[in-house]
This record gives sequence, structure tokens and C-alpha cells, in this order.
Amino acid sequence: MQIISVINQKGGVGKTTTVINLAAGLAQQEKKVLVIDLDPQGNATTGLGLSNLEGSSETIYGVLNGTKTVSTVIKKTDFKNLDIVTSNVDLSGLEVETAGDNERAFILKSKLAAYLKDSRGSYDYILIDCPPSLSLITVMALVSSHSLVVPLQTEFFALEGLTQLMKTIERIKVSLNPKLQIRGILLTMYDKRNKLSSQVEKEARDYFNDKVYSTVIPRNVRLSEAPSHGMPVLNYDKSCLGSKSYFNFTDEFIKQEVKTGKTGRTA
Repeated sequence: MQIISVINQKGGVGKTTTVINLAAGLAQQEKKVLVIDLDPQGNATTGLGLSNLEGSSETIYGVLNGTKTVSTVIKKTDFKNLDIVTSNVDLSGLEVETAGDNERAFILKSKLAAYLKDSRGSYDYILIDCPPSLSLITVMALVSSHSLVVPLQTEFFALEGLTQLMKTIERIKVSLNPKLQIRGILLTMYDKRNKLSSQVEKEARDYFNDKVYSTVIPRNVRLSEAPSHGMPVLNYDKSCLGSKSYFNFTDEFIKQEVKTGKTGRTA
């Protein structure tokens, strides 16, 4: 089982869109996928057709505050092989509530470990949608994950923000999760008419080399429409440019397992 966080401390970079559509792409290739929405905004939740209204304890917040277990809050989506642990604004209070807990960075890891030890449903991938900040919740995700996918928008200041994220990841590796790896960087919101997009792409590929995926996600109207219909763009409009890009990205993502000799499941 691979636990993979999709992370960038900047908002609006295509992070949730990547989680939803990578999960859908993997599910369509008969991989069993669990999405954990770790963002208090709950966009991955609504993007997969579920409610993010506050007041429900059947969420990741219920797991992290100790009132629920992972197995009791997993919900089915309308898409085969794709389940979710939902989120809502209640999660935003967790940092204050756990202020006195010295082990709070490990809460999510211990809850997932307990679930996987006594798992009734096995998954090939757990994808975690992180909040757009380097907060406690993000640290919890980094501590819990085997690897990271980093969406990088091809816009001004993008690489500057990524440098800050890299420093945070290195600190987590030193002190909390030495096995954490960056699986890849995905260029998003690419506009081939804009010279800046190609410039940022060149700089990213020059600096990060083969860590940058070959697939580039373009700006696409259907891609931004799909979440309002509660579905991945792969289901909303399979033939649009955004869908084709995420299908390609899914293929590239799976091929990484073959290259590294992994099957998608590790101990």
C-alpha cells in the first residue's frame, strides 16, 4: 500500500483537482483507492459528490480527535474502486485542540497504522489531499506518507514557493519521517500561449530533472467545471483536454511503480 500526499502550501495550484482525477484514473485501471480529505475546506469531498457541511462527526476530524476510527468513517463514492474519508470546517480547530499533545504530529500516522493492521478493505493507494499551508495538519500528512506529489502551477513565483516547501520536507525527513520521498512534480495550469508557462517549465525541468513528470496539465474549462458537478473530469467529460492530460498522468504515475520495482503495495 502506498500512502501519497498531494501537497503545496500555496492555494489554487490544482492540488485537489490532481487528487480527485488521479484517484479516478487509478480506480478506472482497477486500482483500489482511498482519498483522505485533510483540508478543512472539504473541496475533495464535494469534488467527489459528497457533503462537506459541518456538524458531522463521520469525518477525518472525528478520527483525529479520537472519537472515530478510520474504518467507521470511510464512505463510498459513486465511482467504482474509489472511497473517501471526508472533511469539513470542523477540522480547522484541531491545531488548538491538540496544543498540549507532544505526539500530535504522529496522530494521523498512528490512526492509519491501526486501520491497516486491522483492515477490512485493502487499498492499493491512499491519496491525501493536504491544506494549502504548512500547518500541523500538513505535517501530519508528511509524517504519515511514503511519498509526495507536488503540483506546481506554471506561473510567476511558483518555484520560489516550491523552494520553501522543499526546506520543510527536508526538516520532516531529518526529524520525523526519514523515508519520505518526493515521487514527482506535476506542472499544472499550463498555457501554451503564455511565454511564462514555458519558461517556468524549463526552469523546473532544469532544476529538478527527472522528478518533473512528462505530462503537463493545461488550463481547461471542463477541468474547472467538473467539481461543481461532484465528479472528476475523467467522468464529466472524458474527451476534453484536461481529461486526456490526467489519463496520461495516471499512466505515467503507474509506470513509476514498474521502474522502481514496486507493485503499488509495500509493507
